[in-house]
Amino acid sequence: MDREGIDSVRDARALRVVMVGITAASLGVIEGYALSNVAGALGYIADDFNLSTRQQEMVATAMAIGQIPGAIGGGVLANAIGRKKSMLLVTVGYAVFALLSGVSVSLPMLLAARLLLGVTIGVSVVVLPVYVAECAPARVRGSLLVAYQLGTVAGIIVGYVVAYFLAGSHSWRWMLGLAAAPAVLITLMLLRMPDTARWYMLTGQMGRARQSLCLLEPEPEAEQELTAITRAFGEDSGRALASMMRRPYLRATIFVVGFGFFVQITGINAITFYSPRLFAAMGYQGNFALLVLPALVQVAALAAAVVALVLVDRRGRRIILLSGIAIMVAANAVLIGVFVAGAGFGDTLTAFGFLGVLLFTVGFNFGFGTVASVYAGECFPPRLRSIGSSTMLTTNLVASASVTAVFLTMLNSLGGAATFAVLGALAVAAFVFVYRYAPETKGRQLEDIRHFWENGGTWRPDLAPGPPARSVPLAPQPGSD
Repeated sequence: MDREGIDSVRDARALRVVMVGITAASLGVIEGYALSNVAGALGYIADDFNLSTRQQEMVATAMAIGQIPGAIGGGVLANAIGRKKSMLLVTVGYAVFALLSGVSVSLPMLLAARLLLGVTIGVSVVVLPVYVAECAPARVRGSLLVAYQLGTVAGIIVGYVVAYFLAGSHSWRWMLGLAAAPAVLITLMLLRMPDTARWYMLTGQMGRARQSLCLLEPEPEAEQELTAITRAFGEDSGRALASMMRRPYLRATIFVVGFGFFVQITGINAITFYSPRLFAAMGYQGNFALLVLPALVQVAALAAAVVALVLVDRRGRRIILLSGIAIMVAANAVLIGVFVAGAGFGDTLTAFGFLGVLLFTVGFNFGFGTVASVYAGECFPPRLRSIGSSTMLTTNLVASASVTAVFLTMLNSLGGAATFAVLGALAVAAFVFVYRYAPETKGRQLEDIRHFWENGGTWRPDLAPGPPARSVPLAPQPGSD
C-alpha cells in the first residue's frame, strides 16, 4: 500500500475512535437532560397535578428507581445481544418514554413513563462504559470514557436552559418531550458503529473480533491485542457471579460496590434534581435565579470535566478522584456555614450559598463524575466486565434513589445545615474508602488490570503500563467467520 493509502487507513481508524467518543458523549447528553429537565418542570407539574412535597419527590425519584432494574439487567442484556444492540434499545426506548412523559395526563401515567425512562437509562449507564472501554485503545480509553461525563454535564445545562426559556409559558410537557429528538439522532449514529471485539470473542466469533479490532487499531497491534484477549478468556472460567464472590475478584467486587455507593450517596443527583428548591431555600427568587444559576453551576462543572478529560490519561485516576472528593468536602463545609448563619447576612449569604453549590458540583464532576464510568469499564476481566459494571452501577443507582427520595424532606425537616453535615460526613468516608481501595489503572491494558486483584490489590513489577505483551499472532481458527 502506498503512503497515501496508509494515511487514509490511519485517518479512518482515528475517525472511528473519535466516533466512539462522540457516541459516548451523545448518550451522556440524553442522561444529563433527563436529570435536569425535571428540575425545571417539577414546579409546574406540581401546580397542574396539585402535588404534595412527597408526590414531588416521587416524580423526581421515579426515574432513579427505574434505573435500578435497568442496571441489574443491563449486564446480562449486553452479554446476550451485544453492546451495540443494547444501546440501540436504549435510545429507541428513551425517545418513546420521553414522549410519553410529555403527554402524561395524570400523576400515575407520568410516574410510569418516568420509571420506564429510568429503566432505559439504567441499561445505558451499564453498557456504555463497557462498550467504550472495549473499543478504545488504552492510551485514550480514560479520555473517551470521560467524554460520557462531559456529555452528561452538557445535557444538564441544556435541560436547565430549555426549562428557563419555556418557564414563562409553564410548558413542562415540552421540557420533558423534547428529549426524544436527540435520542432519534443518536439511534441513527449507532447504526453505523461496530460491536466490540471482546463481545464477538465472548460469542465465539473470532473473525468478526479481528475485523472489529482492525477497524480501530493497526493490524499488528490488533493481532497482539487479540492474542491477549484470547489468553484472558482462556484463564477466566466459571460462572460470573460465583467468580465475583470469591478470591481473587472478591476484592474487586467489594471495591466496585463501595465505590458505586459513595458516588451517589454523597448527594449530587439530589442537588441536580432540586437545585431550584435549594436556591430558593438560600433566598434566591425568580426564574433566572432558580433555573439559569443552576445552569451556570453546570457550566463550571463542564469546565472541570474538560480539565479531567485532559488529565485522566496523563496524571491518572486516583489523584483526580481524591482531589474532586476533597473539593466536595470543602463545599459541604461552606454550605453548612451558610445555613448556620441564616438569613441575616443578606446578599453575602446567598453569594456563599451559590459558591458552595458550585464547588460541590465542580468537585463531583472533576472526581466521581469523571472516574466512575472509567472504573465501571475497566475493573473486571472480559467475562465479568458487563456483570461487574452492572453490579457497580446498580449500587450507585440504589444510593441515588435513596438520597433523592429523602433530600427535600431532610431539607424541610432537619434544615440545610444538618442535611449538608450528613452529606459532608459521607464525603469524608468516601475519601477514606477511595484512598484505601481504588487502583491506578492509567495506561494499563484491559487484560492486565485483572492482575491487580489477583496480586492482592497491588501491581506486579513486571506489569508496567504500556502496550500488550508481544506474542505470535493467532492463525485463523477453524470455523471462525
